[in-house]
Amino acid sequence: MSETNQNLTELSSLGEFGLIDHLTKHISLKQKSTIKGVGDDAAVIRPSKNKDILVSKDLLIEGVHFDLVYTPLKHLGYKAVIVNLSDIAAMNGKPTQIIVGIGISSKYSLEAIEEIYAGMIKACEVYNVDFVGGDTSSSKAGLYISVTVVGEVDKEKITYRKGAKPNDLICVSGDLGSAYMGLLLLEREKKAFRADPNLQPDLSGNDYLLERQLKPEARVDIVRLLEEKEIVPTSMIDISDGLASEVLHLCKNSGTGCMIHEEKIPIDQVAFDLAKKFSIVPSVAALNGGEDYELLFTITQGDYDKIKDETDITVVGYMTDEKEGQQLITNDNQMIKLEAQGWDALKKRDIDV
Repeated sequence: MSETNQNLTELSSLGEFGLIDHLTKHISLKQKSTIKGVGDDAAVIRPSKNKDILVSKDLLIEGVHFDLVYTPLKHLGYKAVIVNLSDIAAMNGKPTQIIVGIGISSKYSLEAIEEIYAGMIKACEVYNVDFVGGDTSSSKAGLYISVTVVGEVDKEKITYRKGAKPNDLICVSGDLGSAYMGLLLLEREKKAFRADPNLQPDLSGNDYLLERQLKPEARVDIVRLLEEKEIVPTSMIDISDGLASEVLHLCKNSGTGCMIHEEKIPIDQVAFDLAKKFSIVPSVAALNGGEDYELLFTITQGDYDKIKDETDITVVGYMTDEKEGQQLITNDNQMIKLEAQGWDALKKRDIDV
């Protein structure tokens, strides 16, 4: 990322505490449980006696989790918050506060960091979450963003990855594979740009796929819907590493097998068409692509009538006895072993488009 504008502000002119004051001066608190936010040695959060507190953390590293060639800084800040809120939703909970740690190299100006914080604060506004503190540090190379999210859930409604039983229905929210196809599209245009910097990117007609990759949303609305329907899922997880990987997590933790039907996997038409153009089987993108941040959950068969008319929830299969294994029924009615080939941060891989 090059910065040629001589009017940009060097971070050294503010210092660490001046930067913190500058970035957090517009933060407002909304949650009754937030007693003290930014400005002291620790935030103070006071939950009610009937709630369980949920805490999760994600670390985003430049060059590993995001590429600034095509990722707008404001979108990056927004996404850094969303991926954490999604973890709270996956516990059937409500996110309430975040704490942010950021490591910044000297190549970043104040204006660049302002953009990142603007995205994070926007996410907090959209999801009614309080930004209550954090830390900043210099980095010798690149950008690091660490977000810790705090949430709450009624004790009787908390949902774990374990808890599913044979014959429970396997449900997903939204559609799958779109974020991965958005990533492939961006990587294709990045390669084209490097080959010819004068070439204009060809992204027309793919706004939805790009948004799914660059600015995803957390499905807290599904948590509210399930509450309205008086459904407590028997198990749940968010889909960050691909449907196959997440289903296998539920099976491992619940001690079950599963049967997934390929024809039932919800795939957006634009993602389907682009996958075909890239010679990718659309369901493979959905099973292994990741970063959809949809919710995968199981419910008892007795709760099926409550969700059968919900267009944003799809039943893709059911849990089986553990000894039956984890299986995928293909579109041509073949039964194959379900295997996870999604994102693993510690594995080397190249994206070839």
